[in-house]
Amino acid sequence: MAKSAKAALALTREQFRGHAKPLPVVINGKELTAMAKEFSTGSLGWNINDKLAVEVGGQTVMVQVGLNLTIIGSKDLPQDGGGPPAAAPPVAAPAADTPPDASGQASF
Repeated sequence: MAKSAKAALALTREQFRGHAKPLPVVINGKELTAMAKEFSTGSLGWNINDKLAVEVGGQTVMVQVGLNLTIIGSKDLPQDGGGPPAAAPPVAAPAADTPPDASGQASF
């Protein structure tokens, strides 16, 4: 598939959270349900993780299904504060050679 220029996405994260419905997906005759998800990358979409039986040459084998349906361009949507909290910035530990003051606190 050829890569094309990104069009502006006319959806907000809040709209996705409020309106994205589970999607039915049929694999080998079995209906699975892809649930709405905000991926750790920041993208929005749907996800399935499941196992199902598939027949191969008269033998039944179990397969693991991992399916992501990602909304193109959703990673670039601005965060609106309703998503998972951002990680707090790390707190610097006092240097080993920094003596504490009279209260026992190190000065930086």
